[in-house]
Amino acid sequence: MPRIPTAVIAATGLVGGYGVARWSKKRSLGGVALAAAGAVAVKEWERQAGGATAAALGGMYVAAFAGSHPLAKKIGAWPSVCAVAGGMALASWVAVDRRRCDGTA
Repeated sequence: MPRIPTAVIAATGLVGGYGVARWSKKRSLGGVALAAAGAVAVKEWERQAGGATAAALGGMYVAAFAGSHPLAKKIGAWPSVCAVAGGMALASWVAVDRRRCDGTA
């Protein structure tokens, strides 16, 4: 079975976490979704690219979540979440997933 790219996992965690929190009106439920996807992403980053890359991308994932809050005050909630999810997906693809695409892994 093909693996889901880590870029998709990370972006889905950020968008999905916000969506769950917003629609359920339970921030903690959104946090569970965010954390679960983050844990899966970190595990895959470590497996595919090593601990240093996993730690760096894990830190970026947390920073993206935190940074989406002040950004939302400037551009709105959904645009903010989509922007940080896109940035996180790009970072994950560059650091991990593109190796699978270009055959260097």
